[in-house]
Amino acid sequence: MTQSQALLILKSGANVFLTGEPGSGKTHTVNSYVSFLRSHNIEPAITASTGIAATHIGGMTIHSWSGIGIKTRLDKYGLNKIASNRRIVKRVQRSKILIIDEVSMLLPETLAMVDAVCREIKQSSEPFGGIQIVLVGDFFQLPPIVKPEMGDDVQAVLIEELQARFAYDSPAWKRVNPTVCYLTEQYRQDDSDFLTLLSAIRNNIFNSDHLSRIETRKIDPHAAPSGVPKLFSHNADVDRVNNEVLAKLSGKPQAFSMSSQGPDALVFTLKRGCLSPEILYLKVGAAVMFTKNNQKESFVNGTLGAVEEFDKHSGYPTIKTRSGRRIKVEPMDWAMEEDGKIRARISQLPLRLAWAITVHKSQGMSLDEAAMDLSNVFEFGQGYVALSRVRRLSGLYLFGWNERTFQVHPDVLIKDAEFRAQSEQSVRAFDNIGQDEIVAIYKRFIYVCEGKQEIPVQSGFEKIREKHPSAYLPWDKSQDDKLHNLFIKNSSISDLVKIFSRTRGAIRSRLIKLGLITKI
Repeated sequence: MTQSQALLILKSGANVFLTGEPGSGKTHTVNSYVSFLRSHNIEPAITASTGIAATHIGGMTIHSWSGIGIKTRLDKYGLNKIASNRRIVKRVQRSKILIIDEVSMLLPETLAMVDAVCREIKQSSEPFGGIQIVLVGDFFQLPPIVKPEMGDDVQAVLIEELQARFAYDSPAWKRVNPTVCYLTEQYRQDDSDFLTLLSAIRNNIFNSDHLSRIETRKIDPHAAPSGVPKLFSHNADVDRVNNEVLAKLSGKPQAFSMSSQGPDALVFTLKRGCLSPEILYLKVGAAVMFTKNNQKESFVNGTLGAVEEFDKHSGYPTIKTRSGRRIKVEPMDWAMEEDGKIRARISQLPLRLAWAITVHKSQGMSLDEAAMDLSNVFEFGQGYVALSRVRRLSGLYLFGWNERTFQVHPDVLIKDAEFRAQSEQSVRAFDNIGQDEIVAIYKRFIYVCEGKQEIPVQSGFEKIREKHPSAYLPWDKSQDDKLHNLFIKNSSISDLVKIFSRTRGAIRSRLIKLGLITKI
């Protein structure tokens, strides 16, 4: 399915699961849909399963949005408490569309709790209280973290505890029954051989031939090219590498502190999700990575470069990117919006040290080059996520790997085949709908969401044009000449109305303008 086909389905108001390989354009499609909604004065609820993902999309975590917080189970008392919170009630009541990004990292119990909260507050038995649900993510990527239960609490919970691990196993997923939109285009990798290798991992057909290609990219850790970011599976390795290399550079480090405004809890959430640190230490020569997209300045989350100098007046750094472009970097904002209003904001240089980064924090990035130590990969999909950050095989440098690196979850492999088949069915179903019917569906959805219609469902002009197609359209010289000739040949007003598809009044007005009759 293409992005444009997925966007058509989203605009219909259908519940959707938007998925696809890394780099297929899931985020771009969601942003296009959000822009469409906002152009009609409809503000969607934008959420994600993690703080990092939420910060990327300018939303909040689904846990915060729904009021469930850190709950792992929900009893009647807990549900009533959430449903009596005025802020949560107001938030859910006015929501017509709920977007949940990185759904692969959401536990099935969590999705079920959000469903219960929405139904309780909306006082509706429909899934999620009748809100349009847009689930976004790729289950081949990092799965949810399962924390062991503590204590012997045997309270009567409303949400049945599940043995399954993935959101698609939740009863809430089955009730909402989303239309699957599986994006198949590729916008990150431009190396067909590398794409074949990644597809082999994804489809569990990785073999010795693919491994031999991987082995050509193995290097000694000390032989990694200067400035190439290193991806590790653990935070401790990242901090160690960045601090060690920065300390070796000459000169005094320049410190840049993050500023913030808004409630402490929301600011804390933004800080946790922001890839730029609260205090950023830089020196001339430091390898850096941009942590935000800026179309005007032509950098994206993952663009690499090095500090060239610091401005004498502002103190802000100038970064020379790998392509040779020089960018004077100033602070940018990360904000949490709700109902079109900014509730909290942090501001920092959109940079971080780039000698090392965790695989987890690399999600969503597109890197020209990266060096990786995948010998301690412990989770299905972790190696796949790391490898798929890189645009081409020539930009990949590997220190090592283990057997788990090239494995994907067997349950997800089976489910993915179902998703692909369902997506193909979705394409065929929408292809059979006529253009007029599609437009009518869009208008109905915008009306239900209490949005602004670009064109009234049927204006006065449209009603008139059902009978007189040319009504209120301008006259041109050829029409004036034709009208003149027909009139002097004694054509009646009734005949002229039929010939020109205009009203009697329009014909009379034009005849007066041409001086063929006088105004009474």
